[in-house]
Amino acid sequence: ERAQTSAERPFDASARRRTMPMRWKPLEANPEVLTSFASSIGVKKGDVMFQDVYGLEEELLAMVPTPVLAVVVLYPLTDATEAIQPNSTGQKPEDLFYMKQTIGNACGTIAVMHCLTNNTEQIRLEEGSFLDGFIKQTVNMSPEARGTYLEAQGDLESAHAGAASEGDTIAPGVDEEINLHFVALVNKGGRLFELDGRKAGPIDHGPTSDETFLQDSAEMVKKLVQITNSYNFSLMALCKA
Repeated sequence: ERAQTSAERPFDASARRRTMPMRWKPLEANPEVLTSFASSIGVKKGDVMFQDVYGLEEELLAMVPTPVLAVVVLYPLTDATEAIQPNSTGQKPEDLFYMKQTIGNACGTIAVMHCLTNNTEQIRLEEGSFLDGFIKQTVNMSPEARGTYLEAQGDLESAHAGAASEGDTIAPGVDEEINLHFVALVNKGGRLFELDGRKAGPIDHGPTSDETFLQDSAEMVKKLVQITNSYNFSLMALCKA
């Protein structure tokens, strides 16, 4: 039997338990679940929605409603994907909102929040909502401080628990090891950024534009497919409703 390469070898998810003692149930990769969750933390109902992206081919990308504000990607963790880290010399836009993930299995919530917090000019928030308050309270915090701040937010934990109970499948238990991971892709300053709260910082994937953002995101995902040698991916686009 052929030995697995580092690209194919599943990441040892138990390592995360040692660094993230607080754990939640994972969210399902379901656009209705993510849309409902976004509303529960403060997005005005009917303003935006998550939409399935059914494939990376141009004709399938063309089916996604525009404008696309952000993309959520669910992909398998391998040793190779874990080795990808940001270029420390790259300049980041001052308004790029990034936070660390300090809670196990909260990657879906962090990805949704990265999508929303980086599109506040296009998204209408309920005044006084959790997300409205979170942005105002943490705007000047470091990514690490934002992650720590989230740990103490009972409203967010309740909203996450409610979303985790929705969907078409039974959510895995809190203590189950999950080797799938959510990240967010956003367009900031004409650059495509991957926001993963477990990495050292935002990852710059090169130039993009409002018109080509979804296509550029698809090209980035194609590279991940090659790295992991797996098609076990889900993509969801955040669109205006």
